[in-house]
Amino acid sequence: MAFRIEKQKTTSTPYVLIDEEKSYMKLEGRCFHEKVAEFFKDVNDWLDSYLASNFSLFTFDCKIDYFNSSTTKLLLNMLLKMDKHASADKKIIVNWITTQNNSIIIECGEDFKEDMNNLEFNLVIKYDVNHFLR
Repeated sequence: MAFRIEKQKTTSTPYVLIDEEKSYMKLEGRCFHEKVAEFFKDVNDWLDSYLASNFSLFTFDCKIDYFNSSTTKLLLNMLLKMDKHASADKKIIVNWITTQNNSIIIECGEDFKEDMNNLEFNLVIKYDVNHFLR
């Protein structure tokens, strides 16, 4: 049976979805938990074992609109781990999703993208349609 975990978001932690059957992981919300490494331990443990497995495609959607420096380090380490395992036989797609007015998250995504060599890193910027109608 494929691994699946779903954690609902709180005021200081994001929504987490891992669906191994679909080769998919999603983080969404805000993350400034005091013990971020502890919160993400099961996610990181699963990611380590999954990346070592024989998968062909993995997608990670990251839509975190605010995070602290501890979370920045954790996310970078997760992305570097993914990048290390990405290859022609193991395609990894990261969708860094944010809004046009979240310049800090856009800049962070641009910085992360520069550090990636093997995975497909997409900076997905959602635009506020109402902004253009004014």
